Amino acid sequence: MIIAIKRGAAAEEIREFSAALEQREVKVHFSEGTIQTVLGLVGDTTAIDAEALQAHHLVEKVMRVQEPYKRANRLFHPEDSRIDVPLPEGGARSIGAGSLGIIAGPCSVESREQIVEVAEAVKNAGAGFLRGGAFKPRTSPYSFQGMGTGGLDLLVEAKKATGLPIVSELMAINQLEVFDEVDIIQIGARNMQNFNLLKELGRCKKPILLKRGYSCTVTELLMAAEYVMAGGSDRIILCERGIRTFDTYTRNTLDLSAVPFLKRQSHLPVIVDPSHGTGLSWMVPSMAKAAIAAGADGIILEVHNNPEKALCDGEQSITPPVFASLMKDLKKYAEIEGKKL
Repeated sequence: MIIAIKRGAAAEEIREFSAALEQREVKVHFSEGTIQTVLGLVGDTTAIDAEALQAHHLVEKVMRVQEPYKRANRLFHPEDSRIDVPLPEGGARSIGAGSLGIIAGPCSVESREQIVEVAEAVKNAGAGFLRGGAFKPRTSPYSFQGMGTGGLDLLVEAKKATGLPIVSELMAINQLEVFDEVDIIQIGARNMQNFNLLKELGRCKKPILLKRGYSCTVTELLMAAEYVMAGGSDRIILCERGIRTFDTYTRNTLDLSAVPFLKRQSHLPVIVDPSHGTGLSWMVPSMAKAAIAAGADGIILEVHNNPEKALCDGEQSITPPVFASLMKDLKKYAEIEGKKL
């Protein structure tokens, strides 16, 4: 249930009204926008009389939410959410609400020289965040599984060398203790419905980059975000990374129509992964531009200094020179969309 509060209502009155609502065994989610304050009621609201609430002097409008996702719903939070990542030197890098986040780096960390070289290259080209996998979920048990904690240490070195916040994938709850230096925790497609993990992440203060499962609907993606939010965290970035269809000319089918739908239904930032979405490096630049044109709040893509010798996903990784050229185009697209890089 959504309760829109009348403009000009006193803060103390709103608090007293919220406290009275919580006595009815519902949780009240408070969202204060620049134009209006909205109260979202989570729980069993069937016994709450909407007409009686509408008669309250503070209430402008009462609506019942039909969708199964509540906290992630734009009705609960009408304005776009922004995820801020503080920088050591002050200030922050942001994704959402007009800020375009560009996350770039190799699929996996392979050596100190590789990750630092790529980090410096993507920073110089204008990237705001560095990605790199230390723990890699692979289809084959014989494929490179990542460097583990050693890879995280190298990511931190690259972070210190460039100042770029780092994004890395977490695969299990017991890995949380070694992710202290990671700025944004990525949850991959295979773990999108690992509900025990999502619940634990709800108690985590770090931003969560949640990738859509390759056989999951957008509603299931939003419900996965709801699991995290029900645990207490609203610092979530949704990621469209392609889904499995009957076509085989690309690794996945990049569902760009999901971007405007998610932006309409939810207040959470939405980014796109054109690398996994296509699996072909030559397609990445055009799909990255298409993602921004579709309204995405950012992109995450794979950049490798020597894709032919990459230990993981070299065929979908672009080189630093290609990334630098792409960034020039993305700046123009950002201007057209009224977003800030």
